[in-house]
Amino acid sequence: MRGAGKKAASEELERRSQYLSSLVQRTKIMGDNAAAAADHDKKEVVEATAAKPERREQLRQCSQQRMQEKEVVEERREKKKGVGDGDRCVGDARDPPQGQQQQKEEEMNVKVRAADMSLALQKHAFRCARETLTSMPKLESKRLALALKKEFDSTYGPAWHCIVGTSFGSYVTHSLGGFLYFSIDKVYILLFRTAVEPVDR
Repeated sequence: MRGAGKKAASEELERRSQYLSSLVQRTKIMGDNAAAAADHDKKEVVEATAAKPERREQLRQCSQQRMQEKEVVEERREKKKGVGDGDRCVGDARDPPQGQQQQKEEEMNVKVRAADMSLALQKHAFRCARETLTSMPKLESKRLALALKKEFDSTYGPAWHCIVGTSFGSYVTHSLGGFLYFSIDKVYILLFRTAVEPVDR
């Protein structure tokens, strides 16, 4: 009877030992898989970081553009307050010509609300909007929007869109470097470009 009990206990121990060793092996395999998965995730992160240098470049350009806009705003504030004009004499060589001074005063009413557009394009939009507005006896939103759209379509290619008004909301998708939301006095102007893809027939 004792021999049968020993044999049963021995078989039970053997069975438990096999179960534990299989459990250890599975845990080891899972650990290796987890390590491999972690390595794979690290590799994906590195590849994603390496694959997006143009995105980093875009962010850098946007931050530079914001810095330039801030500098322009600070310059305008200083000019309004008269800071830095104390040492100027009338007719000083550093005084801008009358036409440039008037142009800068006109541009002071321009406020950029949001932009993803180069400064050259922004200035072109400001100039075109200002010229069209001054040619109108009263605000004609459709006419101003159409003038800006046509000007940018002909100069920079299709597909530019323009929304003009004194009170409107919007949510638009635009091409990179093709978005400008600004105001002139109380007129708000949204100018943006969308991608045009050729239709294959």
